[in-house]
Amino acid sequence: MSKTLGNVGVINAPSYVNNQAAEAIAEEGNQLLGEGIVHLILNLAESKMVNSVGIAIIIEVIDNATQKGGSLNFCCVSPTIEKTFQIMGLKQLAGIYVDESSALASIES
Repeated sequence: MSKTLGNVGVINAPSYVNNQAAEAIAEEGNQLLGEGIVHLILNLAESKMVNSVGIAIIIEVIDNATQKGGSLNFCCVSPTIEKTFQIMGLKQLAGIYVDESSALASIES
């Protein structure tokens, strides 16, 4: 579900990010953070929907990454999910990028 590229962990989200999927994402993200990888990218290319519980859990991962001096960014976000993130205030907490390479470039610059 995830891969590391240097000091960045990329986590691929499933098609529906509900509480169970978000818990799995959080577990993976926190494991990467524990291994010293402080920058995370959540790739939402396969995701069609993220519910409010999923968003709440992802916010916890953003907080954990930020506390370690890192970040969590999103890539490959559908217009529907992007609008949801905007309404829920996630755009103020994390970057949203068109693709994985753009998200990686934002961390490396």
